[in-house]
Amino acid sequence: MSFNVSVQPSGRQFQVDRDEPVLLAAIRQGVGLPYGCKDGACGSCKCRLLEGRVIHGAHQVKALSPDEEAGGWMLACRAAPQTDLVIEARTVPGLGEFPVRKLPTRVSRIERQAPDVAVLQLQLPANDPLQYKAGQYVEFILRDGSRRSYSMANAPHRQRELVNEQPHIELHIRHMPGGRFTDHVFGALKERDILRMEGPFGSFFLREDLPAPIVLLASGTGFAPIKALIEQIEHRRLAQPLHVYWGCRRRADLYQDDWLRAAAARLPQLRYVPVLSEPAAEDAWDGRTGFVHQAVMADLPDLSGHVVYACGAPVMVDSARADFVARCGLPEDAFFADAFTSEADKHGLSVGAPLPSDPPAPSAA
Repeated sequence: MSFNVSVQPSGRQFQVDRDEPVLLAAIRQGVGLPYGCKDGACGSCKCRLLEGRVIHGAHQVKALSPDEEAGGWMLACRAAPQTDLVIEARTVPGLGEFPVRKLPTRVSRIERQAPDVAVLQLQLPANDPLQYKAGQYVEFILRDGSRRSYSMANAPHRQRELVNEQPHIELHIRHMPGGRFTDHVFGALKERDILRMEGPFGSFFLREDLPAPIVLLASGTGFAPIKALIEQIEHRRLAQPLHVYWGCRRRADLYQDDWLRAAAARLPQLRYVPVLSEPAAEDAWDGRTGFVHQAVMADLPDLSGHVVYACGAPVMVDSARADFVARCGLPEDAFFADAFTSEADKHGLSVGAPLPSDPPAPSAA
């Protein structure tokens, strides 16, 4: 049995199999609903249920609260229809343009750019480069079927510029001790190993039709998709002001500081502001300190004419969204985000699901 879902105001329609989450059916059929983690943790796919009935699977309360559900909201990644549905959701132009597919990838290079950050170069099939938008992510499929998500750090046009002109993607992976995948990356993974992945996923990508000044906001390895966006902006020769804020704990965590400074030297419209939350004495840091999104607010108290792309820890993304909208006049629909949710984040669920034995592993959602 399948059900029909009608999306308003776009008028798009698609079919959802019984017990299938609405979002997964939309992705499968190329319907551009906004989303991030696909795991009930980030709330990016929240939309209004106008007609019909759904059953929600396990999800975090912060993604969809009981009051929101009672008020007619649903979480598309966790909502399985019980009847035909009419939902209200903004559709994302260009999302679903590229097919989601599974493919093998070979490890070409592993480089430690910080004590707990590895930069991976992964070779794709020679005549079959991955089609994706700068800012999107892929999922690695582990042997037990579980998945880990990471954003591409290189824009699509740079797939053949990384290693020997073979198609490659670049990933930035932070080590989470005890994490099944990251322990493998920082321990046993070696060059020429084969990994299985699927993608592209995610509605975090550059909206080139918005000519407003751009704020790119990152924390930690949330810099990966921000780097891809900068490469895309340079490639497309977009000229609007570009403010890049990167927040980390200590100086060593700014693992591609030199890359960003070189980009700022090439692009006259790019202003780069690194921010450290806990600089060590040996850092001899004389730059900005504190919370990175507060540095943006201090420099740009009026964001009413800007567009913001934020990527990193959920607490940073959530704080930036709330403060930029409430205190700086940023329109709600001018904030695009990708919160890097861990496995612990994903399984801190509102509906009785126990925590898995697998400790946190970072992902893009």
